[in-house]
Amino acid sequence: MDISIDFKAFFPHHDLLIELGRVEMAMEHLELRAENERRSLRPRLESRMHRLRDELDHLVV
Repeated sequence: MDISIDFKAFFPHHDLLIELGRVEMAMEHLELRAENERRSLRPRLESRMHRLRDELDHLVV
């Protein structure tokens, strides 16, 4: 009986979810930063979050 599952197909999905969580945590901690840091970091984090969500939407699992 050969029960083999190809977990390689799940790795990209898992990795994207982990990265999305990291970006969300960074967004939550922006309030601890100085105002000028928040202004420069927020757009970059939001852009990264949108790209990750787009990748998740187009990923075939």
